[in-house]
Amino acid sequence: MSGDLAQLAGEVTPYVTAAATAYGGAVLAQVQDETATAVVGFGRRMAQRIFGGRADGEEPPEELADVIDDPEDADNVAVLRKAIRKALAADADLAARVARLAEEARDAGAQVMTLGDRSPAVHTNHGVIATGDHNGFTR
Repeated sequence: MSGDLAQLAGEVTPYVTAAATAYGGAVLAQVQDETATAVVGFGRRMAQRIFGGRADGEEPPEELADVIDDPEDADNVAVLRKAIRKALAADADLAARVARLAEEARDAGAQVMTLGDRSPAVHTNHGVIATGDHNGFTR
């Protein structure tokens, strides 16, 4: 089950990151924004379920705040993904709800777009993703 949770956390993290980038510190506020795209709206709902809702202006958890401050930092995203995985592992009901919502997003054709130079966007990856200059890989 922990492998499934890691995969689910990896699947949900780009949505939460997109919402954090779009909404900043208000990502956990309970207000609705009619202009949000499907992906950002989904990410916001996931962030609120995983980290709990907050009043507008209330500070988000550190893991989410770091992504809000610098969404292109891979370390920030990795820490957020780990926090999501821990939250899912600690609450089986939450994990089941998040899995259902992730499935709904896939069925609806929601896509994640990344921001910034050389940012990869993948649904499933079974190989190497290199985003730098002069990379060399051997098998």
